[in-house]
Amino acid sequence: PEHLSNVYSLVQLPPEESGHTDREHRGGFPGWPQTHAAAGGERLAKPERGKMRVHKISNVNKALDFIASKGVKLVSIGAEEIVDGNAKMTLGMIWTIILRFAIQDISVEETSAKEGLLLWCQRKTAPYKNVNIQNFHISWKDGLGFCALIHRHRPELIDYGKLRKDDPMTNLNTAFDVAEKYLDIPKMLDAEDIVGTARPDEKAIMTYVSSFYHAFSGAQKAETAANRICKVLAVNQENEQLMEDYERLASDLLEWIRRTIPWLENRMPENTMQAMQQKLEDFRDYRRLHKPPKVQEKCQLEINFNTLQTKLRLSNRPAFMPSEGKMVSDIINAWGNLEGAEKGYEEWLLNEIRRLERLDHLAEKFRQKATIHEAWTEGQEEVLQKHDYETASLSEIKALLKKHEAFESDLAAHQDRVEQIAAIAQELNELDYYDSPSVNARCQRICDQWDTLGALTQKRGEALQRTGKLLETIDQLYLEFAKRAAPFNNWMESAMEDLQDTFIVHTIEEIQGLSTAHEQFKATLPEADKERQAILGIHNEIAKIVQTYHVNMAGTNPYTTITPQEVNTKWDKVKQLVPQRDQALIEEHARQQNNERLRRQFANQANVIGPWIQTKMEEIGRISIEMHGTLEDQLQHLRQYEKSIVNYKPKIDQLEGDHQLIQEALIFDNKHTKYTMEHIRVGWEQLLTTIARTINEIENQILTRDAKGISQEQLNEFRASFNHFDRDHSGTLGAEEFKACLISLGFDIANDAQKRSGIMDAEDFKTCLISMGYNLGESEFSRIMSVVDPNRMGLVTFQAFIDFMSRETADTDTADQVIASFKVLAGDKNYILADELRRELPPDQAEYCIARMAPYTGPDGVPGALDYMSFSTALYGESDL
Repeated sequence: PEHLSNVYSLVQLPPEESGHTDREHRGGFPGWPQTHAAAGGERLAKPERGKMRVHKISNVNKALDFIASKGVKLVSIGAEEIVDGNAKMTLGMIWTIILRFAIQDISVEETSAKEGLLLWCQRKTAPYKNVNIQNFHISWKDGLGFCALIHRHRPELIDYGKLRKDDPMTNLNTAFDVAEKYLDIPKMLDAEDIVGTARPDEKAIMTYVSSFYHAFSGAQKAETAANRICKVLAVNQENEQLMEDYERLASDLLEWIRRTIPWLENRMPENTMQAMQQKLEDFRDYRRLHKPPKVQEKCQLEINFNTLQTKLRLSNRPAFMPSEGKMVSDIINAWGNLEGAEKGYEEWLLNEIRRLERLDHLAEKFRQKATIHEAWTEGQEEVLQKHDYETASLSEIKALLKKHEAFESDLAAHQDRVEQIAAIAQELNELDYYDSPSVNARCQRICDQWDTLGALTQKRGEALQRTGKLLETIDQLYLEFAKRAAPFNNWMESAMEDLQDTFIVHTIEEIQGLSTAHEQFKATLPEADKERQAILGIHNEIAKIVQTYHVNMAGTNPYTTITPQEVNTKWDKVKQLVPQRDQALIEEHARQQNNERLRRQFANQANVIGPWIQTKMEEIGRISIEMHGTLEDQLQHLRQYEKSIVNYKPKIDQLEGDHQLIQEALIFDNKHTKYTMEHIRVGWEQLLTTIARTINEIENQILTRDAKGISQEQLNEFRASFNHFDRDHSGTLGAEEFKACLISLGFDIANDAQKRSGIMDAEDFKTCLISMGYNLGESEFSRIMSVVDPNRMGLVTFQAFIDFMSRETADTDTADQVIASFKVLAGDKNYILADELRRELPPDQAEYCIARMAPYTGPDGVPGALDYMSFSTALYGESDL
């Protein structure tokens, strides 16, 4: 400064008066020789006797008053000591002046002047090898420190690569000459004195180095501005990457949902059991393999969205608005549509399998009965159409008549089977059996044939009746045999049919009912055997009469085709089928017992897992509202809790395995538990989502606390008040509870919000702000609402309210600060050039700015000028890029 020249003139004594040589003057500051500094108080020169001492003292006092007016504290220094040439006092005063005007204003990261200057030197010389600045004496002896400072800021002035550590004289002289010639820094030191001194003077070097600091202060301001811009741009780049990641994940998830919903909504049944079971297996793979990762993706997407919004709020950036159709609410709605399509799909599959199983059973039953009936009717039309009665004898006519009566009895006995066949065909049609056309065609053939047989029977009967009036001989025994053999034969055929009939049961009780019916059937066998013996006795009586009376009966019973051998053969078949039926019932009973075991096995696990999931949900709810330690303690507790929950997954997988065994066994109900696999799946997914969301809420609270300077005590106070009014521990507050909570925290809330949602709407929020002293116009209120309600729902959550209040009082970077930083880099111009950005910023961030800055259109612009002002305001949502 210009006023220092007067002070230096006080000690600019001629060499002959000071008693020192010119070399001593050059070795230190003018008028500050090393020998006098060591002498400690020796006078510089004797006072001149010829001048009036009082005038000198007056002149010196004027100088001291001027120095004091500049804020320099001169302790114990008077004009007399200066006039009398007190070297110690004079040099101490000069050092105080140097500290005030050259060093005291130096500050790096709020350190003291000396520490700040040393820290500045260390940072600037850090990239240079063989330079290690630890102090202001021996660290500078080799000269590399001075050269490094010059090269760091003006690399074109010194070829640093050619310097050697073992040549300190060359290094020092190079630095002193370049500083004096190109940087206007006076040559305050001599290289010889520094090299030749074991410990160079600390104050002298500190003063000389401060000249470098002031010479390069403009570059330091530019570096500070560049650092601020880099920090802001880094936040923007990170947020943009998070936004791109959200858009990509949201698109992928929505596309997967779009592809999956039509598959779940397709309820077109298959024709075969195998095809439907494959559909069921595909659905199991979907629930077990495909959906769980998507559940995690959906949960992670919501967490990423909340974290991104928190980061944007904390960095004073506008809220993120996803593309059309990709809001979190859109994803939740799409997921709801997916679950709506999924709901009932598994039940439909199982019902379809049950229907196909029933259809297969009915179809097999239809085929058996139709085959038996067709075998019985085979050739009957030809018999009924014969005119053998026209040439028969009287006895033959009687035989034909009785035979026809027996046939009519047999025909009536088969009526029930035909009705059963028609009923089964009707049921197959009602159940939409895939092969119904062939069933209907066969049933129609049987019914048509039955009608034909009825018509032919009636016609032949009438003919025999007419002829029978002429015939009187009737063989009663043959007739009796035929009458008793036919029902018994029908009974045996029905018994064989029942014994071979397939069955389908689903419970122990049903198989026990079949077993009881079978035992009752076996109890009738002795009576049936007696009937068989009686029928065979009739035949034996006929044979005896024929043999006795030599009746010409042609060796056969004219009234029936049933023979004793056939009766015995069918009886043997019945006795053979009985033990086979016994074995089938025993095997089915064992299968039902195994099914019951599977039911109990699933129920035992489900009755443990279901309450466990509910308990964990309740515990997480308590953890989220209780206060135990710091947020970090709560976060660690929740993560340990999450780990214990994840470790429970093998039990869920084991239950899934048991559920698959139950479905493969075609078990459709379970009276031993109220929990279904669907309940367990939904509960498990909700549990994982809840713990993940709770952890994310704590992480966002930590981000808010650290960024906004909210103390742990304040957070505890907010949570304690919230919990006090959350009397039902639901995690939400009604309108009156919420108002009471805010009042307990010191807010003056107007009593006109009567809603029960626990969330303020826009008007309530505006009233709250006005009551707290905010003078809100419509435009200002709209701006605040865009911050606290980025999704435009018309509601304000408690978290958003706290974020807004903390941000209003926080010291965060602003658009004005970024504009000021760019202005420094631009050399106070209203625009900046691409070369200036590339020189001051890292390459990637420089190109980021160049690509996004609009051309400058001001009257003072030049070609290639860029508008950094609109770019800075756009970073904070105050304009559009």
